[in-house]
Parts: sequence; C-alpha cells; structure tokens
Amino acid sequence: MPGPLAHLTVIELAGIGPGPFACMLLADLGATVIRVDRLPGPPSRGGLEDLMRNDGIVDRGRRSIAVNMKDPRGVEAVLRLVDSADVLIEGFRPGVAEKLGLGPEVCRARNARLVYGRMTGWGQRGPLSQAAGHDLNYIALSGALHAMGPADRPPAPPLNLVGDYGGGGMLLAVGVLAAHAEAQRSGQGQVVDAAMTDGAALLMAAQYGLMAKGFWQDRRESNFLDGAAHFYGTYECADGRFVSIGAIEPQFYQQLLALCGIDDPGFQKQWDSGEWPMLRSQLEALFRTRTRDDWCALLEGTDVCFAPVLSMKEAPAHPHNAARGTFVQADGVVQPAPAPRFDRTPAQLPPRAPLVGADTRALLARAGYAVADIEALCAAGVVHAGEAA
Repeated sequence: MPGPLAHLTVIELAGIGPGPFACMLLADLGATVIRVDRLPGPPSRGGLEDLMRNDGIVDRGRRSIAVNMKDPRGVEAVLRLVDSADVLIEGFRPGVAEKLGLGPEVCRARNARLVYGRMTGWGQRGPLSQAAGHDLNYIALSGALHAMGPADRPPAPPLNLVGDYGGGGMLLAVGVLAAHAEAQRSGQGQVVDAAMTDGAALLMAAQYGLMAKGFWQDRRESNFLDGAAHFYGTYECADGRFVSIGAIEPQFYQQLLALCGIDDPGFQKQWDSGEWPMLRSQLEALFRTRTRDDWCALLEGTDVCFAPVLSMKEAPAHPHNAARGTFVQADGVVQPAPAPRFDRTPAQLPPRAPLVGADTRALLARAGYAVADIEALCAAGVVHAGEAA
C-alpha cells in the first residue's frame, strides 16, 4: 500500500540541509520526488556540500535527473517536468532560481496549480535576505539560541535541529502541503516562503507565551524547562551514563520522590525556584549512587516521566523503539523510519538515495522527449544519464 502522498509529484532542485529534509518527509509518505541534480563534476571547494549532498538517508526515496541548468535546453527539460508536477522546492538564495530561468513566475505560467516552495534561512525579503548563514545564525536571531545551555557558559548549539530541520524542513513540508490542499479548491498554486528565522521563532511560541504571563525569565538556566529546575533535567549515574527526569506535574513528582525514597521535606517546595539549586545538588548525589541500568529497572515505565539518555548507537536497540520500528535497517544502514504512522495508507521506507542522473532517461521520456532527442541531449552534455543505483 503506497503512503498517503502517493498522488503527489514534487520537483526538488538539489541542495543541502532543510530542503532535502522536507523532500525526504514527502518521499517517506509516498510522494514521487524528482531531484534535479547538477552534472557530476569535481568536488566543491567548500567540502560541506559534498559531505551532505546525496546523503544516503536524507536523500532516500528520490528519482534523479542530472541537468546542466546553465544551458537553455537543460532549463527547458526541467520546465517540462514542472508542467505535470504538484510542488517544486528550491533552497537557493533569493533571486537565484529566477536567474536560472526557473523562478515561480516562469514555472507557474506553465502550471497554474503548481505550489512553489522556497527554503531559506533569512526569508525572501528583509535586510539580511542576501546574506550567507547557517542554522546557528538563524536560531540566534529568533531568541531560541539565547535560551539554551547553562547560565555560566555560552549558548549551546542544539545540533542543527531547531533551524534546519524543525524550523526549516518541517515548516516547508507543512507549508507546501497546506498550499497544495488549497490549490485543490481554488485551482491556483502559490509561493511558499519558508524561512528558518520564522520557523525557529514559531517553535518558541510556548516560551514567548510563558514570558508574557511572567512565568519565564529571559535568561538561560532560570526556568523549569531549561535545566534550572531539579525535576526537569538530566543526571549522571554511577557508570558515567545519564538519565532524564521530567516530573513536572505534582502527581508525577510525588512518585519520583516515593520511588527514590526521598523524604526530605525540602523537596515539597517543588516550585520554589530559590530552592532549585540545592535540590538539584541533592538529586545529583542520589543519581550517582546507582548505574543507569539500575535506575532504569526502578523508574522506567512508571509515571515518573523517566528515560535513559541513549547514544545514537544505543537508541535503535531500546525495546520500545524496537517494538515500534522507530528505526529500520536497509542496505546495512540504520536509519529513522518514516513517521508519523497511518492506519489505512501506511508509509514504507522508500528506496535508498539514487546515484546522480540514475533516472535521467526515464524522466525525460516521462516529460515527452523522444528517444533520439534524449540521446542527443546526453551527447551534447546537457544532461547526464548515470547508472541505476
């Protein structure tokens, strides 16, 4: 059974970071994602692009056509694919797609129902829109980075999850699906401007709401969700590994105290922030008396709101993850499974990332090119037909 997006065709102008992640989400859910790759060439000078492009996991589920988009014949080939597509996704700086001849006006003149998704860090407009940047810079501008990490150290980068993926790729996926749903009613596509600065700010909605009510301090490690509170954080165990505690609600907190044998009346002042440093210090000493496995045996599966802090290598083997199939293995590579789950149109792990140009001939034929014309484009270096993956 194909996934819930089996009806959707997406053109992806190849890039790195959040755009490919959004396309992975769509491919995971059954969409046909056609990745328009550059012609194969020598490694780029920067290195990061080569490291992240055609990633075996994030780029799974694609079909690949390799095109010289500096050649008008290559641009025309892409536009002929756009003619029958539902969504196009690009992650260039503002104006680059237009210079290539693949901007939204050109594409939507040929396909009025096309949803044109644009993924950038700063957005299509604004004084920083043309500046270079990375995840860390975008979340810095949103207020999110300032809130993360210990109070006595610089803000801690949360990998590139908040900007690139949560505030970027997922935001773009939601945006293009919303625009596609609207196009089914109106018959008209539209441009979706997904900016990581906007997305990271959106992810901070709860914190801004708490601050508006006077329940959130605008400084690190001063609040109940940022590591200050003793009942919400991580603790080192006797074996040097860690556990996480999230006993916010009073009934969960009381169970934590009961199961850990804590009868100190000072712990009844759960929400007295002035007591948090002392109470945390006491919990730190307590958790160092047993190994992580010992604490799992005592607390896991209870309403304490507990989980061991697992490494990336440990996580796939945990019984809960194994039972749900949260991780899967394909071609010897362990990777997260498609999510969320659907009971009638379940998503399945799509094929691994294709080699660049693996589907060039088939996709040109799909766009209406005759065999002789396809071979002529290959011979002229306008397109590259790679070997099938």
